[in-house]
Amino acid sequence: MPDRQTLAIACDHAGFALKETLKSHFADRIDWIDLGANSVDSVSYADFGKKMGQAITDGQVQRGIIICGSGIGISIAANRFPAVRAALCTDATMAHLARQHNDANVLALGGRIIGVQVAIDCVEEFLNTAFEGGRHTARVDALGQC
Repeated sequence: MPDRQTLAIACDHAGFALKETLKSHFADRIDWIDLGANSVDSVSYADFGKKMGQAITDGQVQRGIIICGSGIGISIAANRFPAVRAALCTDATMAHLARQHNDANVLALGGRIIGVQVAIDCVEEFLNTAFEGGRHTARVDALGQC
C-alpha cells in the first residue's frame, strides 16, 4: 500500500456528491484538506478553483483534486495561479499522462461527465504515477513562461 498522502479537494455544488464519494473511498490512504463546497446549494466554481490555487501557491498542499459539473470552469479558475498545473481528465489514461508528461499537480474532474468508477480510476493514476522528467522537464518549465 502506498504511503499516506495529504491532498486538498474542492468542488462546487455539482461536484459535491463525487467529492464526498472520493473522500470516503480514499480515506485509508489520503488525509484530505476539504476546501468546500459543503453542500449541493448553488455556489460558484470560480471561488473553489481559487481556493485550490491559493492552497497550492501557499504550499498548504502539493497536489489536489477539483470537481465541478464539467470540470472545465473550476480548472480554468485554478490554472490562473502560476503554481497550478490542473489537468481535466475524463479517463485513467489522461490522468496517467497528465502526471507522467505534464507533472500535473491538480486533477480536475467533471462530476456530471464521468461515473464514480472512472473518477476513482483517474484518482488512482493521479496518485500512483510519477513525473517522468527527461524531455518533459523543459516543456513543463516552459509553462511558467506562458
